[in-house]
Amino acid sequence: MYSIRYDWTQEEINALLLSPLFPLLDRARAIHKHYHDDDVQLANLLSIKTGGCTEDCAYCSQSVCHKTFVKATPLLSVEEVADKARDAQAQGATRFCMGAAWREARDGRAFERILAMIRAVRRLGMEACATLGMLTQAQAHALADAGLTAYNHNLDTAPSFYGEIITTRTYEDRLRTLDHVRQAGMHVCCGGIIGMGETWQQRAELLAVLSGFSPHPESVPINALVAVAGTPLAAMPPVASFDMVRMCAVARITMPKARVRLSAGRKALSLEAQTLCFMAGANSIFFGDKLLTTDNQAYDDDKRLLETLGLHPSQSRATSEAIPHHSAI
Repeated sequence: MYSIRYDWTQEEINALLLSPLFPLLDRARAIHKHYHDDDVQLANLLSIKTGGCTEDCAYCSQSVCHKTFVKATPLLSVEEVADKARDAQAQGATRFCMGAAWREARDGRAFERILAMIRAVRRLGMEACATLGMLTQAQAHALADAGLTAYNHNLDTAPSFYGEIITTRTYEDRLRTLDHVRQAGMHVCCGGIIGMGETWQQRAELLAVLSGFSPHPESVPINALVAVAGTPLAAMPPVASFDMVRMCAVARITMPKARVRLSAGRKALSLEAQTLCFMAGANSIFFGDKLLTTDNQAYDDDKRLLETLGLHPSQSRATSEAIPHHSAI
């Protein structure tokens, strides 16, 4: 009844997205209860190198192609990142994510510093995730050897809409990096953004691509566009709450074992809308004041909401015994 499928069609998924809400929630909730406990993974996301990216992603505040409030800053030190990870862990985070505004990771001192950051996070017993842009196969293996748990590389949108949002990197480039991540033995964190002008059919197309991966991504971030002044999408209207609920529900139905992460745009959702997303199968959130450069839900509000709903933070799968032994920082 709740078997894993890798052959969902765009037409099937579009029908689910547009189906009556209550039966959709019933189905998603039943699948969620079959594969998951009532826990929520708390992840913390830190920008370790901000701004100055040469990509032209229409939604992004960190692109050099757009005039936004973001000022480029250099790569943080290993000690700064380790301190932030300890703070996040003290607040309940089991996963620490590091983002660098690069088109692609480059070999050299900066990459070596990131490997040291990963080792520092893993020594704390936390899961470590990174998003550094495109990777070579050798770089993916180096990250895995350093202990990286997962690599985030979102597809952002459907293949048919991708060229409207990004011209400096192809869909095939993204898929190639995801393949490198899998080949290196790391978990895949891969999702998309809604509210950029795409149709429901194109949302279904994105989910069809994601659910066609074998295995499915272990983590699927569902993002609502945060319209940033100075970007080409600055005038886009807010994403409807029920659109996020439907995306979470269908992600859960099509990728039953994945962590469905309620990500960017969550601050604009009411507590009731977030509750519906959890009911639909979302079981991971980013917490903390910032998501790279945009505002996020307040930590105390998250804590109160989870307590009200009877949801508990998940325990980390990362242990000190699983951490590769490397030289100290």
